[in-house]
Amino acid sequence: MSVVYTLSVHDITSMQVDILAIGVHPDDVELSSCGTLLRHAEQGYTFGLLDLTRGELGSRGSGEIRTIEALDAARKMGAKFRENLDLPDGFIQYDEATLRKIITVIRRYQPKIVLANALDDRHPDHGRSAKIVADACFYSGLLKIETFGEDGQPQVKWRPNALYHYIQDRNRKPDFVVDITDHLTRKMEIIRCYRSQFDDHESDEFSNEVKTPISGKDFMAFIEAKGRSFGREAGYDFAEGFESSRYPGVKDLFDLD
Repeated sequence: MSVVYTLSVHDITSMQVDILAIGVHPDDVELSSCGTLLRHAEQGYTFGLLDLTRGELGSRGSGEIRTIEALDAARKMGAKFRENLDLPDGFIQYDEATLRKIITVIRRYQPKIVLANALDDRHPDHGRSAKIVADACFYSGLLKIETFGEDGQPQVKWRPNALYHYIQDRNRKPDFVVDITDHLTRKMEIIRCYRSQFDDHESDEFSNEVKTPISGKDFMAFIEAKGRSFGREAGYDFAEGFESSRYPGVKDLFDLD
């Protein structure tokens, strides 16, 4: 059973969004595509968030703490909702039940674009989630796969126009990058909502927690450096990188920077 946190005044059963950003762990989206979502929100697009697990196996904090942090981050991002499927962290399975849960969410919100985990990464959950979400996007468009909304009524089939995989820990070559120069400061503030995971250097609340590769000052510097690296070749100060399983098309060469 998924848990839905509505962050807007709209009826959750009829809320459509332009972009659905999916992460297997809370903070995946913030670390890798938050700037992109902020940029598109500024342009008038809407977005919602879906976490597949609560990240309860993380060395720091707990599932409950990370849920509170995730909701704080979602509000600051301006997300219309944040939903959690409560699947088991570390043991998420590629099976019919998991696919159906994700399909149900896709059909509920009918996004035009889905953002998903990296195709391959240091954490095995990331690549596994990328495959599951990609297949769920395809199956969501099949008429003979039936799913039902919370009102018990059959859902209509829906296939997003595009699926893009954000780049996470490993330095993968992006198929395209999105300029986040004007949104980097807010992105870093939103990432710091996850105080249990990333030391904020202003509080000793989690000072007794185990140190991890992402909990020190150098990790925040790494996130900024990665953004600068992605932006450099495109002529941006900072950018986020994405991969696509199919090559993107353009209708006007002058739309490319």
